[in-house]
This record gives sequence, C-alpha cells and structure tokens, in this order.
Amino acid sequence: MNVHQQADFSIEDCRDQLTRILASADFQATDRERRFLSYVVDETLAGRSNLIKAYSIAVEVFDRDTSFDPQADPIVRVAAGQLRRALERYYLTGGLADPILISIPKGGYVATFSLRGTRGPAAEEPVYASAYDRPRPKPLLIAAIGTLLVAVAVLGLWSYSSRLSPRTPELPHLLVEWFDDMGGSNEAAVLARGLTQEIVGQLSKFKDIVVVQPLGQVGPDVEYVVAGSVDMSDESFRFRVRMLSRADGSVLWAHSYDGTTRVADLLKVQSEIAADVATSLAQAYGAIFEADAKRIVPGAPNNRAAYFCTLSYYSYRAGFDPQALPSVRSCLENAAERFPAYATAWALLSLIYIDEVRFRYPFDSAGSTPLIDRALAAAVRAVELEPTNVRALQAQMIALYFKGEIDAAMRVGSRGMTINPNDTVFLGEYGYRLALSGNWKEGCPLVEEARKRNPGPVAYYEVGVAVCAYFNGDLPQAVMWIRKANVRGNALYHVIAAAIFAEGGYAADAEGERAWLMQHEPGLVTNVRQEAFLRFGRSEDAERFLGSLRKAGLKFSE
Repeated sequence: MNVHQQADFSIEDCRDQLTRILASADFQATDRERRFLSYVVDETLAGRSNLIKAYSIAVEVFDRDTSFDPQADPIVRVAAGQLRRALERYYLTGGLADPILISIPKGGYVATFSLRGTRGPAAEEPVYASAYDRPRPKPLLIAAIGTLLVAVAVLGLWSYSSRLSPRTPELPHLLVEWFDDMGGSNEAAVLARGLTQEIVGQLSKFKDIVVVQPLGQVGPDVEYVVAGSVDMSDESFRFRVRMLSRADGSVLWAHSYDGTTRVADLLKVQSEIAADVATSLAQAYGAIFEADAKRIVPGAPNNRAAYFCTLSYYSYRAGFDPQALPSVRSCLENAAERFPAYATAWALLSLIYIDEVRFRYPFDSAGSTPLIDRALAAAVRAVELEPTNVRALQAQMIALYFKGEIDAAMRVGSRGMTINPNDTVFLGEYGYRLALSGNWKEGCPLVEEARKRNPGPVAYYEVGVAVCAYFNGDLPQAVMWIRKANVRGNALYHVIAAAIFAEGGYAADAEGERAWLMQHEPGLVTNVRQEAFLRFGRSEDAERFLGSLRKAGLKFSE
C-alpha cells in the first residue's frame, strides 16, 4: 500500500525516522536490537510484513542456522521485548518531539507507524506500511489516542527533566565504550568490535543495570564506564578490560584475557570472555554491586532508595542474618508500593517471604502456607512485569518448589537458565533445586559452577557442594566442604554438618553440632523430619538424611 495516500507522511519519512532513532544516544539498544529494528522496518515498508516471523528474524538478523526452532529458543521473543522497552524510553526522552512513532505491537514483529497529533485529527490514525490494510480506528478511539499521546508527552517531559521514572527507580547506568585496537590491523579491529558487541549483549541480560553505548553525547546518568583494548599477534590475542568510576576515573575492576586467533576457537573464546566480564560486573555480588553498596546513604531520594533496597537484600543474604530480615522486608515492601512496576523489588520481596518460611523454627505449616502463597503471588507479579528478569523467575521457581509443585518449578528454572546462564545466583539456586528434587547428577555440577564463578560470598554454595558430596557417597569431600563453609549462624548449616560428620565417623564433631542445635534451635530438632520432607523432593533422600541425624544423636518426632 502507498503510505503517502494514507497519511501526511511517506515511506521516506518513515525511513528518516528510523535513521533518527538509530543515531540518537537516547535509544539505548544493543547492536543486535538495532539490526532487529532496521530489519522489521525495512521489511514492513517493502510490503513484506506477512513474511516477518520469529524464524526469519532469527536467521536474517541473529545469524541462526536454518534448523532454528522458535519454540525451543526464545531469543527473538526476548529481544523483541527489550527492543519495545528501548523504543518506549526513546520516545519519552530524546524522541519526545519526533513526528512519527515507530512501534512493534505485542503479538507479532511487524513495525507500525503513526503520526503524532500535530497535523489535525486525521493525523492520529495509525498507519501500517504493509501489504495488507488494517482496520481504521473509530473517531472516539482516535480522540482517546490523541489525549493519551499528550499525556505521555507531558509525563515523558517531567520524567526526562527530573531524571525520575514514575514507575521504576533509578538504576545504575553502565557505558560500554568501543574497545581499542592496539595493533591497527583489520583483524584486531574486527575482534575489538566483536568483543564490544558480545559484552554489551551479555550485560544487557542483567535487568538491574542500564547498558548504553557511545552513540552521541553521553548523559549525566552514566556512573560507570567499561573500556578495553585488544593486542593481536599471528596466533594469539590479549584483551584488557576495566570498569571505571565516571566521577573520578578510578579503576573499580580490571582483568586480562588471553586467547587464540584460530578461527575455530575465536567465536567460542569471545563468548566465554563476554560471559566472564558480564558476571564479574553485573551480577548480584559483582563489581557494580560492590561500588554501589559503598554509596548507600540514609535518607536517599525515593528513586535511589528503592534500588538501595535490592542491595540491602543481597547484603542480608550474604550472611543469612535473621535479625536483618524484618528491615529488609519492610524496605522492599515500600519499594514495591512506591514503584509498582519494579519487577526486581517484587521478586526479592517474594524471596524474603520464602526465607521467613524456611528459616522459621519450629516449622508452622498453618502459618507458612499463606506466606508461600504470598511469595508466589509476588513472584508471578514480577514475572508478568518483566518476563526475562531471572530474579523474578528465581522467586517463582523457589515458591513453586516449596508449594510442592516441583515439576513446574524446574520448568521455570530451565527457562531462566536459557535467558541468562551467566547469573550465578540463579545458576546456583537452580542447581540446588534440581539436586534436592532428586536430580543430583544434573544439579550438583551447576552448584559447583556457581561456587567457582560467583564473585561474592560462596559459603551457601560450599554447603550445597557438601550436600552433593554426601549424597554421592564421597564423605571426605563432604566433610572438607562443610568445614570450609562459614555460615555458622544458620541453623540449617548445623543440621547438615551433624548429618555429614555422623555419617563420616566424626563423632566429636557431630556431638558439637547436636549440642549447638539443642541450645539454639531445639524446636528445629523436634520437627526436623518435617523440615527434611519440605526440602527433599524424594522421600528416600529425606529418610537417608534423617538416618544420619539419628547417628548424630538427634531425637525428633517420627
């Protein structure tokens, strides 16, 4: 169809708008998302919208091979969601005065074009540059859309000028500069650019940072900068990367990576380097967390305080301090109320509710059921707000597990692993749930991987590795890891240690753990059978564990 015949703008106007978006520093999208947008706009304007499918996008834009299965690989759906959010942010900031609106409505990948309300009532009609005409809106709907656009414009102007989103808090902004080619060769330049793009893609999977690239003047929101360089010889390369504070230029994190330039290895090495950089910087206990945790101040503005609540949660979780739980819960409840679209706040609130259940002794089934239901409701809310937020999926997975819906929990966990396998907090929790459900063979290696890759506290994973060694019959390893773990304020640690020491023949150590439990948590000892069946997915695993506790001298209700 002829766009010019349907509205006061042409196909060339639409192409100009695409160019304007791609050139703007306010369009915060990865290179892959930019190619995605260019592809769907070009195909739509060429009259081939009926051919725009997840398969064609995966093959043409994401370089997937012809065996791509959109049902098994959600890459296109995930990228589309990120692209929609990037467009929304752009039109509320740098694109506030742009005449043409480009969008990709949910339910498909066809681009749509509409004119802002600046040329009379007829200009409000959305125009679809497609081979197939769409129904035209009715006049009342046109007027409503016009009113909504005005409201959005006013809201966007207020948001842009105050740097405060009315729906989500202020998150740390990370600028990834194009990495330098130190040798001047075409091969090194290609490698430097490839590493930049791969790292941006991996960082963008973490939802509590905003990743930007230097496509124009960098805004004042940017707090951290990632820079790097590539040196290349005939057979190898060295990649140096660092994260700096933009305020004073201080280096907050730095690392070097070596790799081979063999074509067969190059893409794999790039991916591995990008995964390590993303994990080291952006995950829960990474370099950004460490830097931001030092900046927490009392009485911070609401938009920053809500983000600080998430940092407080991770600080609490590092030591499992039950005394800190009430204040962290209150902080997250306030954050979710203040920013109801902040998915991470809902996810962490769900995890806090779960902790109240699994660290409350003696276990109270009547009091715990409502909390688990509340945890699941908060997790579902988080997933609805941001389906690719792995913290939301982690909360949903664990809530389902504690409700006894283990198969459903594992399906959620598998989805989270597909979305972001570099989030070691999620990796460890998924591995733990797999193992405790009875799938020790697949779950235990994931717990071990999380222990190795997690830049933060590892005691939680060390306990997990000890449990895995216990169930695999390697008692010397189980004893070694349980001694190494430093979570001695957590009652469940002492239960696990008692079982391992007793089974391994360390009678004095087992008696020490029994004495600690009887002094500090006698209610847990009495109800430990119920606790075991709450956590182990298979009754035979629970009974085996309880048998070891009997050897440790614990007396509990049968």
